[in-house]
Amino acid sequence: MKEKSKRAPMKYQSISQNDLPQGRNGKHKSIVRELLGDIERLKPGNALKIPIADLPDKKENVRSALSRVTRQRGLLVSTSSDAEYFYIWVPPVGSK
Repeated sequence: MKEKSKRAPMKYQSISQNDLPQGRNGKHKSIVRELLGDIERLKPGNALKIPIADLPDKKENVRSALSRVTRQRGLLVSTSSDAEYFYIWVPPVGSK
């Protein structure tokens, strides 16, 4: 007779991959979704002008979250800021 190898029980619970949450629901999801919606409606040559005080987090964190999403979607956007505003625009085709 063959002996079955004795293994220690699993420490963590297992679940089906179909039950895993899909996508990342980070804290910047809603602001990034709003910004993307506004970016889609921008006329060429215009930029969004967002008061930094209206952002839900530091502008650097919002910029990073926006950058991740636009890179994943293959969108090219540019950003800038001053002491009061965060600016976002779509650069003209052919510019870097």
